[in-house]
Amino acid sequence: MQKLREEIIQTALKLFDAQGFHRVSVNQIVKEAGTSKGGFYHHFQSKDELLFVIHDTFITYVLKEAEAATETHQSPVEQIQEIIRSFVHVFDLYQSHITVFYQESNYVDETFEDEINRKRDQFKDKVIAVVKRGQEEGEFRHELPPEITGMAILGMVNWLNKWYRREGSHTIEEIAEVFTDLVLHFLLPGHGGVSGVEQSPPFFYGKK
Repeated sequence: MQKLREEIIQTALKLFDAQGFHRVSVNQIVKEAGTSKGGFYHHFQSKDELLFVIHDTFITYVLKEAEAATETHQSPVEQIQEIIRSFVHVFDLYQSHITVFYQESNYVDETFEDEINRKRDQFKDKVIAVVKRGQEEGEFRHELPPEITGMAILGMVNWLNKWYRREGSHTIEEIAEVFTDLVLHFLLPGHGGVSGVEQSPPFFYGKK
């Protein structure tokens, strides 16, 4: 049964990528997957739920990896390194899932929006929490707003969806190492600011 479910997902990914979510019918999916409508509806209530599952697959992966990083490692430095590495790797492991979901995200049924946003917020909050803890323990620069820092990390990695290709000149492992190095350079004390230039307080909110 699990094998059929995965076959339906993989078939749908190919069809959605080639034709678009709205142009693909359940009939096409079951025909290409070599199953029946009964087989499809045994695993998915609708085509909309299938699109949700495509997203849920990769967001669940990064959440579990982030939880494992915070449980396995004591140091916020090691935690953020592992979170970034696993987040980068998801763009290789689930490249087709991510590509299709972002292409077709406008068609996500509102029934599933709350769950999608809940898991995304969980991951975002976990990244921000690691940044805050690193600041509290003196491992990260204290003047960086944790929310902006967390969103900067997420934005940088998320952009892989736009340019990463397996056949490119750099492996996903190399990209992960570069990204972790970049993040640590702006997080760790001693790397911030511009040498020889007097710095103003780094962030102002509203009028001074």
